[in-house]
Amino acid sequence: MAYTCATPDDVLKAIKDDEVAMVDLRFTDLPGLWQHFSVPPSALAGDSFTEGVGFDGSSIRGFQEIQESDMLVVPDPTTAFLDPFSEAQTLVLICDLRDPVSGQPYGRDPRHIAHRAEVYLTSTAIGDTAYFGPELEYFVFNEVSYDQGANYGYYEVDAIEANWTARRTDGPSLGHKLRPKEGYFPVPPADVLQDVRTNMVLTLEAIGISVEAHHHEVATGGQGEIDMRFATLKRMADNVMIYKYVVKNVARERGMSATFMPKPLFGDNGSGMHVHQSLWKGERPLFAGDGYAGTSDLMRYYIGGLLRHAPALLAICAPTSNSYRRLVPGFEAPVNLGYSARNRSAACRIPMYSLSPKAKRVEFRCPDPACNPYLGFAAMLMAGLDGIKNRIDPGDPIDKNLYDLPPQERARIPSTPASLEQALDALERDHKFLLTGEVFTADVIETYLTYKRLHEVNEMRLRPHPYEFVLYYDV
Repeated sequence: MAYTCATPDDVLKAIKDDEVAMVDLRFTDLPGLWQHFSVPPSALAGDSFTEGVGFDGSSIRGFQEIQESDMLVVPDPTTAFLDPFSEAQTLVLICDLRDPVSGQPYGRDPRHIAHRAEVYLTSTAIGDTAYFGPELEYFVFNEVSYDQGANYGYYEVDAIEANWTARRTDGPSLGHKLRPKEGYFPVPPADVLQDVRTNMVLTLEAIGISVEAHHHEVATGGQGEIDMRFATLKRMADNVMIYKYVVKNVARERGMSATFMPKPLFGDNGSGMHVHQSLWKGERPLFAGDGYAGTSDLMRYYIGGLLRHAPALLAICAPTSNSYRRLVPGFEAPVNLGYSARNRSAACRIPMYSLSPKAKRVEFRCPDPACNPYLGFAAMLMAGLDGIKNRIDPGDPIDKNLYDLPPQERARIPSTPASLEQALDALERDHKFLLTGEVFTADVIETYLTYKRLHEVNEMRLRPHPYEFVLYYDV
């Protein structure tokens, strides 16, 4: 159930009117996983929304050390919704984080970084609103198993609709299987997940998240996509966290398992998160103009910023070693750092579905759904604004299928990093644009780099490939 709460009193009234039995307080850790703890309604008062509720931050990834573990969550009344999956009537509140000693917002809180990005945009006088519309892909499997030990490592997934089940002899085989790379838009019975996705959409809309479409995606074995209607930066990051929660739990209720891991299947398409974005000033769309594909100079400079800083951005926007199983030259992912209208082989695409100035936007196609949306959207906005500020020319558009170019011609087009380690190195070299306006801080960048190198890059050096399932299945 969706609420339209604006104040703490609105939330407390909803708790009373709807006989809420538990209040769930949620926040996002630095890598991008939702965390939570619950309190009974009697423990939540009006001052909880200003003074906060205490918790131990030392066990949260990327947060405090044990000697400074006390932290506060401060619930945002505007985020309230009823949890559609809990047995007891549970109201969810997304929270900001605060340091109890200084009383200031916590510098490593991803949601606060997203807020600072929106404040910085307004301060530039370039525009006052950034809209984001991500397209998150995911897989739904019927069975998943994986493990890692000193003398073994494995993973195995299964999906009823996948082509590898066609010869199964443990029951009647009814055919209608999806071959690799042929999962885009077939109707049932080949698409066995139509009702599952519809249930996900109805649940999202009941919570208050507008959805534009859902469909099966290219890969066999349960790949799908649900397209949410665009929203402002921080609100959309909230929506992404809710979206992932709904997708995983609807699948779970039906005896299946959903994952946003970028590349769980060998030899088939991975899951991306193409991010549509645009800038506005009041009611005026700033990306519309008389230039190429109906764009403004400001939009071209924004694209220039995305392309210039793409290697560093991908340390945040394609943040796992598994992300670079998807970002491979010559395959389905857009690794070519160019731009074009309608061209899905370029890193930046200008959609041409509508000629309306209000529809003018750029789609950055390199990110994937393992990304922390608060950090990812904030970083993309900062790269685009840096492009505008410094009038970064993205060069000429490339209206060709970049996958089919001769090797010599393709080699002249810059490419994305080939590994998480290369992306992290790029972020270490190129992060000044993120520090502008104190949106990101040096502490956040250093903490992020240290965490990723210590807990992911080094781990993957020591362990065989199947360990990626252990690390990333739950992103």
